[in-house]
Amino acid sequence: METNGVHGCMHYRRKSKFVAPCCKKVYTCRLCHDEKETHTLNRTAITEVICVICDRRQPIRADCRYCYARFGWYTCLKCNFFEDEDRGQFHCDGCGICRVGGWSLFFHCAKCNLCLPRQIQEIHKCVENVSHDNCPVCLEDLHTSRSPCHIPSCGHLLHRPCYDKLIASGMTACPICQETLDDVTKKVDNFGRLKC
Repeated sequence: METNGVHGCMHYRRKSKFVAPCCKKVYTCRLCHDEKETHTLNRTAITEVICVICDRRQPIRADCRYCYARFGWYTCLKCNFFEDEDRGQFHCDGCGICRVGGWSLFFHCAKCNLCLPRQIQEIHKCVENVSHDNCPVCLEDLHTSRSPCHIPSCGHLLHRPCYDKLIASGMTACPICQETLDDVTKKVDNFGRLKC
């Protein structure tokens, strides 16, 4: 799809489509695929892309082997992910996926198995594999979600919009452990120091 010279879909701007290895159909992104199909896409299994500039099918790579168009300003060939919008993308080998927000602002906690804001590195409470679960409110996946997460002091995760809805409805306890849903990021200042 192209709108005013911008290529991509409603989820991502990019100059490529891919051939889904599971169903052999062509999609712009994994989210478009998963919305239409009854199965989910393993994007690391993708081996073929189609350039949207010259419409040529080819093995997956960062740029078109025919017209030399770069498929995305950001390219990760580990995740087979391309995007033309700069959102501070970075690949985290610990998480096994690309994240947004800029690597310098995050650290990977091996026990939580998740990238977390550097400002809470010394004060966060570890919960083993915390993101490899569903949000306790909407029941959607946390690890690969495009929605930001809220990290209360108890260490459990929930989507930020779900947290906002809970608070707006008067609920102030974590749906998993019933601890108060305070915001651990408010306990540190802009320099990452613990507030008194």
